[in-house]
Amino acid sequence: MPLYEHVFLARQDVTSQQVEALVEQYKGIIEAGGGSVPKVEPWGIKSLAFRIKKNRKAHFTLLNIDAPPAAVAEMERQMGLSEDVLRFMTLRVEALEEGQSVMLQKRDRDDRREGGGRFDREGGGRFDRGDRGDRGDRGPRRDRATDDDASDEA
Repeated sequence: MPLYEHVFLARQDVTSQQVEALVEQYKGIIEAGGGSVPKVEPWGIKSLAFRIKKNRKAHFTLLNIDAPPAAVAEMERQMGLSEDVLRFMTLRVEALEEGQSVMLQKRDRDDRREGGGRFDREGGGRFDRGDRGDRGDRGPRRDRATDDDASDEA
């Protein structure tokens, strides 16, 4: 049977339990069609690049599917009818990915990162760039008149 990777986006205002119920519903459709869903990865709520149906965020979920095309088509038809599903995409792949997907690996890497922010580093976010020399004393600012400049003008 063909192998598929399927990602769907559910509205932000549905709960995680409702997203799990959607996953179970779609797994049931695949299994009724003679296929299987060996892996389900909930990626959590993520921001969208642009608004989709007045939503700025969505629950992302990945399904690895081993099923005939008719079962996948029926699942996609059901997703198109659901108001809770904003978008979905199914890709046919040669082999299913073992272990965590890249998205979960990225989240784990971000969780392990120390500090977490640009301004948590020493120097208020400035990095020592070896390609630039020391700026040194830059003299008085030109956009502000100093006392000496004011006396010269009088």
